[in-house]
Amino acid sequence: MQNVKIVITGPFAAGKTEFIRSISEIDVVSTERRISDNSRVVKEETTVAMDFGRITIDQDLVLYLFGTPGQKRFDFMWEILSEGMLGFVLMVDSTKSETFREARQILDVFKKYAGVPFVVAANKQDLPDAWSPEDLRIALRINSDVKVLPCVARDKESVKHVLLELLYTILETLEEGVS
Repeated sequence: MQNVKIVITGPFAAGKTEFIRSISEIDVVSTERRISDNSRVVKEETTVAMDFGRITIDQDLVLYLFGTPGQKRFDFMWEILSEGMLGFVLMVDSTKSETFREARQILDVFKKYAGVPFVVAANKQDLPDAWSPEDLRIALRINSDVKVLPCVARDKESVKHVLLELLYTILETLEEGVS
């Protein structure tokens, strides 16, 4: 049996926890804590260490999904969670252009941690004000060889599509390394 570690990363409130919850076959182990901000409620809880889920692809392949915290003050967890990953998903809330710069910074950090394949999930594509994956590619300065995929983190089929595309990318990279 092959166990594959996949990291789901991105800015605060991009949909990382929901992404993992949508697909995990086990109850997601979550380290979410209530946010106490008197000015306004952006989100009731935030991940402070990690989220963990698992999905069995077939009898020979199991994916272990690790969601990173999105807030900068918890970025010390990013390097820890990136150890041993075979690939990662950069989640971006495609309705919040104000988070695109931060998403690009997170991408640069993870690329430094490990030279592994990744895909970008353009989350919230079901909303009318969502940037298209191609517009998001331009805004984030993503190379044309990287997959920028439409996503709705609450939709299991959408999440499955993103993970399968990442697995195909990992497989292509492994095959290139062999030849």
